[in-house]
Amino acid sequence: MKKKIFIVTGEYSGEIHASNVVKMLRQISSDYIIEGIGGDNLKAQGVKLFEHIRNLSAVGLSLQIIWHHYILGKKLVKYLKEDFKPDLVLLVDYGGFNLGIAKYLKEAGIKVFYYIPPQLWASRQYRIKRVKKYIDKVLCIFPFEVPLYKSYGIDVHYCGHPLAHGLSAPAYKKGFFEKYNLDLNKKLVSVFPGSRVFELKYLMKIFKKSVEILQAKHPDLQFCISQAPNISDSVYDKYFGNSDLKVIKGDNQALLSVSDALILASGTVALEACLYKTPMVIAYNAPKFFYWVYLLVRCIDKVSLPNIIANKFIIPELIVKDAKPELIAKKVEDVIYDSTKRLIMVSELGNVAKLLSDKNSAFEVAKVIDTELFP
Repeated sequence: MKKKIFIVTGEYSGEIHASNVVKMLRQISSDYIIEGIGGDNLKAQGVKLFEHIRNLSAVGLSLQIIWHHYILGKKLVKYLKEDFKPDLVLLVDYGGFNLGIAKYLKEAGIKVFYYIPPQLWASRQYRIKRVKKYIDKVLCIFPFEVPLYKSYGIDVHYCGHPLAHGLSAPAYKKGFFEKYNLDLNKKLVSVFPGSRVFELKYLMKIFKKSVEILQAKHPDLQFCISQAPNISDSVYDKYFGNSDLKVIKGDNQALLSVSDALILASGTVALEACLYKTPMVIAYNAPKFFYWVYLLVRCIDKVSLPNIIANKFIIPELIVKDAKPELIAKKVEDVIYDSTKRLIMVSELGNVAKLLSDKNSAFEVAKVIDTELFP
């Protein structure tokens, strides 16, 4: 007898991870009917879409988003209760919407699993009570999450991080440098300023000044700026229109793998860099009000995932008041020209990578689901 699964995603990265889970489920068994909220990746795996995620990002203002989520949530719960009647709903990432919808799914008597749950260990840990109440099983991606959920009596399974087996192989350096007209005789420092316009507003000038300081002091260095695919060219032209800095768009993982050092805004990109064992400096800036709020709600004293996983500072974190061009430049010099500091960081990054690479995350999730539905 075929089993029905409904998958809820809300952003591009989560949708990719969900599509890999579906691919693994299809390999395990053909006895699944799968529908969901997702995008082209899920559609390519034969998933019938209830809503395309592009519609979730088509609205911009906070009130518009809240209203859109409310209407979508009502339609979804009605459809699942009255029409599709799934054996299991798999929530993937997208905590704001998914934690809200979980309540109504649970009230409807629908079994709910959560893959890539909200980072409750980082801030607003009180939300774990909602997880305990509305989620039947948490499929977590970090090993340190397991004891946290278990301490609340939540059924949890560690699946491994999806990037550990989903990351592209390191790029061929000579080919990459030829493709983008880079000098093989110079070391490459790459800047990843983030994928949100809000972030760029507070980081671009700082990062640009950091590069200018390094350029003036070190003619043996060359620089690239990574442009996130969702950021328009006009935004980058605003900051680099009169600059000779090379902007590379849509080749993030290859650029991470061939760089000698990185300047990063905090985010998943730090974990990708870690898996390539590329030395890095984390810097982040935001309005003071938002920083004060962050200080009030945070549960840990680290912001980058490699440091959080290692439970120590292996990467410099220059946050708000410390996010100064001169200091960023100095930390970059350390990981390029101080061979001892560089070797220590590379070694520590390798240790973090080992912690995350023991499981194929998508296959692990598929196995758990299949065991649940076909015991």
